[in-house]
Amino acid sequence: MAANESALQRLLARACDIRPEEVRATLASFSLVLVLMASYYVLRPVRDAMASDWTDAEVSWLWTFTFFFSAAAVSLYGAAVARFSVKKLVPGVYAFFGLTFALFYVGTQIAEDRTLVDKSFYVWVSLFALFHISVFWSFMSDTFSQPQSKRLFAFIGAGASVGAIGGPAFASLLAGTSSTDAMLLISTVVILAALPLVIWVQHLKSTELHNQTVHASSTDFEYVGGNPFAGFAEFVKNPYLLGIGVFILLYTSISSFVYFELKNLMVDYTREERAQIWAQVDLLVNALTLIIGMFVTGRIATRMGLPFTLASVPMLICVGMLLLMAAPSVAAVIAIQVVRRVGNYAVSRPAREMLFTAVDRETRFKAKPVIDIVVYRGGDMLNAWAFTLLTQGLGLSLGAAAGVGAGIALLWAGTGVALGRSFERREEAAGLSAPSSTQSH
Repeated sequence: MAANESALQRLLARACDIRPEEVRATLASFSLVLVLMASYYVLRPVRDAMASDWTDAEVSWLWTFTFFFSAAAVSLYGAAVARFSVKKLVPGVYAFFGLTFALFYVGTQIAEDRTLVDKSFYVWVSLFALFHISVFWSFMSDTFSQPQSKRLFAFIGAGASVGAIGGPAFASLLAGTSSTDAMLLISTVVILAALPLVIWVQHLKSTELHNQTVHASSTDFEYVGGNPFAGFAEFVKNPYLLGIGVFILLYTSISSFVYFELKNLMVDYTREERAQIWAQVDLLVNALTLIIGMFVTGRIATRMGLPFTLASVPMLICVGMLLLMAAPSVAAVIAIQVVRRVGNYAVSRPAREMLFTAVDRETRFKAKPVIDIVVYRGGDMLNAWAFTLLTQGLGLSLGAAAGVGAGIALLWAGTGVALGRSFERREEAAGLSAPSSTQSH
């Protein structure tokens, strides 16, 4: 048994700088995010296929509703964080979402006019898309220490890519053989499968990682407590958190531009065909993400530092937008979409989550969802209307819009550099900088 574990550690060491006591917790966390992302990626093609049935203005309104609904949901979540123990809170969130998708399936079967059900589902999946992963990374930041995050988060994040490969592969197959409604029930089952993994990671935090006091004292390990709305107040008054919020807002500007362009390109396809196309794009993106996230990102973060890591993807997008401005084409839009999503999942997202290991526990569980969900969906809302204004209102061409996007990407890169430097200052102040041997691994 010991020999097998040693062989497993040697295998994992090819992907990341992992210690013997971290193996089980890392693999359990990898498996947890794999399951969570698989559940979402079963639903994602169904949601995105619906969007081509609606105009840009209709989708902009749905994104507006998503923003306000997200703000309300995060407020309720803040109240739950203050009232319930983290041990119950995390699995409770996932169980709740699993139940809601089962209820949506029932709605699709009994509704005579599905328009309201479909649009409600679109909004709800958009909320789930950020909520489930925000809660996961809050959980991870509360499980692993700050130095561990730089070594292990990129590998753990690669688990999301594995799930994101399996989810769209299954969705693509199912969309071609039967109604997409069945995907809702499948997603429910997959989400519920995450609950035992949550409990296992919670157990390993204390028994093998011995991180009980890394982010909480013995008196507040179970309960975060505090004001339910503290996350909103902390976000507004904390420059570090505001910087993360600006980083996300600039990212949503680019993602909204690409999403709307691709949505409009698929208007002539049937809903089943669109679901297959979106699923196949997801499959390609996440296959590339897995390779980069598992073998490259962790080494970039430890050797080059967070400033470089956070700025690298925005600079690639800036170059892509300039090329699109010079030679507008459908192929170029698709290429930027692939680079943007691969870069976000494999590089930017794990690096961004490292930033939250430098804040206290209440900030992590209350302010982080404000940034991940409310700020993100607020950016979606503003950028959706901006895109609608530029295209339907002012008639801006694809090339001209790409020029605006290049400028935004440049600001995005500068924000990443500033955030990375702020994190490193916090790390140095806490005396948590990794030793030179780790930096050269």
